[in-house]
Amino acid sequence: MSDRQLYRDHADHCLPADGCQGALAGRVWRPGIGPSIVAIRQDGVFDISSSASTMSALAAMDDPARVVKTAEGERIGLLEEIAANTSPDRRNALKPWLLAPIDLQVVKAAGVTFAVSMLERVIEERARGDASAAAAIRAEVLRLVGDDLSRLKPGSPEAMALKEVLVAQGAWSQYLEVGIGPDAEVFTKAPTLSSVGAFMDAGLHPKSTWNNPEPEVVIIVTAEGRIVGATLGNDVNLRDFEGRSALLLSKAKDNNASCSVGPFIRLFDETFSLDDVRRTDVTLTVEGEDGFKLEGSSSITKISRDPEDLVAQTLGAHHQYPDGFALFLGTMFAPTQDRDDAGMGFTHKRGDIVTIAAPKLGALVNRMKPSSECEPWTFGIGALMSNLAQRGLINTRQAG
Repeated sequence: MSDRQLYRDHADHCLPADGCQGALAGRVWRPGIGPSIVAIRQDGVFDISSSASTMSALAAMDDPARVVKTAEGERIGLLEEIAANTSPDRRNALKPWLLAPIDLQVVKAAGVTFAVSMLERVIEERARGDASAAAAIRAEVLRLVGDDLSRLKPGSPEAMALKEVLVAQGAWSQYLEVGIGPDAEVFTKAPTLSSVGAFMDAGLHPKSTWNNPEPEVVIIVTAEGRIVGATLGNDVNLRDFEGRSALLLSKAKDNNASCSVGPFIRLFDETFSLDDVRRTDVTLTVEGEDGFKLEGSSSITKISRDPEDLVAQTLGAHHQYPDGFALFLGTMFAPTQDRDDAGMGFTHKRGDIVTIAAPKLGALVNRMKPSSECEPWTFGIGALMSNLAQRGLINTRQAG
């Protein structure tokens, strides 16, 4: 697929439907300077690092949306110019480019929060990572548990009664346990600062032969558990690895460039709230160099665990996150459309363009490549601290 198709419309393609009406915060690499916190405004992209040296610090402020809207900063260019310069293949290293909009936040992910993805996880487990066995197993699982568990409240008496029936029939699964049981699955998706952003390559482990995108809404949470905004994410998944064993979750989920987040964080204000997150419709498009196209859509309204419940299960007396965290809310998609041979379902091919979009969050666009061929991750926490110290931002009093 051509660069023109991948980066069509540039800023217009990645902005929310209402443009810059909300409080949009991002991160941009500025050559000779380093990673900078920026405000995306109608008249350009502004570096507001003097008011918030990190995205974690911005999120922790009393009113981060107000800071994004009002903080003075240097205008560093037009969004479409910066977006167009982000792809590693066509980047001018002397000009700014987009980064993932999170930095010091721990990257957490909730799994099996939608009925459809829960059933596909059960199928993966039973198939032991063999895509050719999935169709027959899918039919059997649906016969046993049905295809509509969305109204079943996890941990409820009704859910526990269903569990007893399935255990008696030998059909219980670890995925059903976290899908309808009282305890949510929340795991660490990726190391701090390892996420890639919009228009960058996203990675698949080169040994994987059965994998898929996982479009998700990602909420931004402070150390105190306050949800302050949201963005989009691709929790890239290797169905063959995780299907072979749940103990391979880290190998299935955490590889170079396998966590994509962006394009920006939309902070809560009068135009956007947690209730908007709860009503978010997300679309997925996969376009392959082979002419294949997959499209789908779903809604957060179908989630089985509320975002606030997931935050409460992640953060508390049992676990703290001093710099806050970004929480993937779980995928509502499990692509099963055959791509090649009948019954083999979907898997990625090199060069696939994945677009994850939502009206109030914009569009996250990535090209899929083997993780070993994506840009190496070299800029970690130590490098960030050193960079901020050199710029005199470590001890700068942040505006609140």
